[in-house]
Amino acid sequence: MPSQLPDVVLWSIPAFVLLTVVEMVSYRLHPDEDAAGYTAKDAATSVGMGLGSLVFDAIWKIPIVAVYAAVYELTPLRAPLAWWTLPLMLLGQDFFYYWSHRGHHVIRILWACHVVHHSSRKFNLTTALRQPWTTWTVWPFYVPLIALGVHPAALAFCSSVNLVYQFWIHTERIGTLPRPVEFLFNTPSHHRVHHASQGGYLDRNFGGILIVWDRLFGSFTPETVPCEFGLTKNISTYNPLRVATHEYVAIGRDVRAAADWRERLGRIFRGPGWQPEQERTDGVAASAPAAPRQKSPAAQGG
Repeated sequence: MPSQLPDVVLWSIPAFVLLTVVEMVSYRLHPDEDAAGYTAKDAATSVGMGLGSLVFDAIWKIPIVAVYAAVYELTPLRAPLAWWTLPLMLLGQDFFYYWSHRGHHVIRILWACHVVHHSSRKFNLTTALRQPWTTWTVWPFYVPLIALGVHPAALAFCSSVNLVYQFWIHTERIGTLPRPVEFLFNTPSHHRVHHASQGGYLDRNFGGILIVWDRLFGSFTPETVPCEFGLTKNISTYNPLRVATHEYVAIGRDVRAAADWRERLGRIFRGPGWQPEQERTDGVAASAPAAPRQKSPAAQGG
């Protein structure tokens, strides 16, 4: 099985480099005051995070592959690798990617991993390379595919295709595409919304390749106003180690300061920005009629 599937990421590296150079040159030739553009330190940090993720992913892969292999051996199902099954596997992987991505925005301990990708205030092709070093939080979301008989190597291939697809949508140099494309697929316009830090754009457009999951499950928002990129509370560092760990450090600080175990668990498993006062306020609101209120941007993450 593994020998039949190419290393999509490896083969895509020349295209990554070429497209990044083209985008950089386009900013030089046609500056856009409304675009985030590039800065040397930010781009270097993103590339450094990407290189580091390759190392750490290789480490996390060992126990994850062991779990997947065990599940695959235990399930009686087998999904054959053929021209007609591979698109179905890609579809299944993209579906579970949506839920993994959504989960990594609404559960703080998972957000601590994913926040790395949102930590840049720029939005360009190097931002796609700003990947976390703690992707051990992702693997449980794909266990159902393995249980359905998808070989772990086939899942790895589909995940790589999804990752490579998302590279080109990290740009401000492409506006909106034809309506059928914008309706079905994740595009630069949709993904700019996902990376924006405005309240109306927070926690929207989680799709990987397809945007239809967001349309189906109520998390889609179109791009209507210019996006402000980054976090609701941005970090002022280009140190890759701090970028990779800053939210874990913040969780540890909040857990140590928590008044009781209920708060400690909330600090870990509730949404980013959750405060114990919210729970008391929500309890009061549930006991009496109240006017509709919007979710605080700080409670939604970046």
